[in-house]
Amino acid sequence: MAKMVLLCVLVSFLLMPLASLALTQDFCVADLTCSDTPAGYPCKSSVTANDFYFHGLAGQGKINPLIKAAVTPAFVGQFPGVNGLGISAARLDIEVGGVVPLHTHPAGSELLFVTQGTVAAGFISSGSNTVYTKTLYAGDIMVFPQGLLHYQYNAGTGAAVGLVAFSSPNPGLQITDFALFANNLPSAVVEKVTFLDDAQVKKLKSVLGGSG
Repeated sequence: MAKMVLLCVLVSFLLMPLASLALTQDFCVADLTCSDTPAGYPCKSSVTANDFYFHGLAGQGKINPLIKAAVTPAFVGQFPGVNGLGISAARLDIEVGGVVPLHTHPAGSELLFVTQGTVAAGFISSGSNTVYTKTLYAGDIMVFPQGLLHYQYNAGTGAAVGLVAFSSPNPGLQITDFALFANNLPSAVVEKVTFLDDAQVKKLKSVLGGSG
């Protein structure tokens, strides 16, 4: 029992400096004229209420005709007030037949709140490749753990809308199809690493704008 108490005290003392660091500054609004770093943007010197406000999620985003969907981010690059706070947001608009293909956010977990329509969503675990899927309706939420491949598509008869929260001011986004076929990686290499034949790879590169 005494050892357990001592351990708790030691852990508390170890965490105290971290807590002190967290409390020394109320916020650090991003100075977007500087470069982003692993620790975030430097703080800007002059701050106004507008730095903590973002109206960009109020309306539908620009629909990508290929996937019939739009993802409108409120990451640190658009919303500098979230710099250093460990949060950000986005709006998801999916038309009938639309899809947000398999993708990942390397730096943050995602929480999706469906506000309109029906969305089929799922993610794949990294260890066993287990697939977890749900059909979401207005008012439902689903979490997608950091770094795991996941997707959403419209499973209803009308437009679907969702609001998304992330556990990072800059969670990142990599869409698997674009990573494979929207670049200049030689087709022969893509064929080897995906087991697709030459015709399939070149078709997908043509659709997604890749070369090689």
